[in-house]
Amino acid sequence: MLMLEVKDVGWWYWLVTAVLLTYGVLVDPVGLWLAIGLTVINLVHFAVRAERPTAFPVQVRFFYLLLLLVALPEPMRWLFWIPTIGTWAQVSVGYCTMARLVSLLPWNRREPLTWRLVWRRFASMPVRGSVAD
Repeated sequence: MLMLEVKDVGWWYWLVTAVLLTYGVLVDPVGLWLAIGLTVINLVHFAVRAERPTAFPVQVRFFYLLLLLVALPEPMRWLFWIPTIGTWAQVSVGYCTMARLVSLLPWNRREPLTWRLVWRRFASMPVRGSVAD
């Protein structure tokens, strides 16, 4: 089930980020720096247009940027494979692992954190819009 959201600016940010990360892990690390730069732009863009800075899409982009920054030091570069694969999953079928992780943070859920909730969040089908809903 492909979920190509070509009319959504967020989808285009993720597509270009996935391409840059792929280039960065396979060809030249400069792609990793470009992906980080684009993610900063993506974050700022969504923060400016959000009703509040803690909006769910802003949180997802913030924690995604944090993951990219954690992976930046040379000994941690292998971690870039995680967002590379995850971003391609987001772009192609709409499955966003980061959104599912962020939805489990205490301020984003209304029920106690249980294994059942974690399973429901990660095993559920991709949705249009926010997984937090």
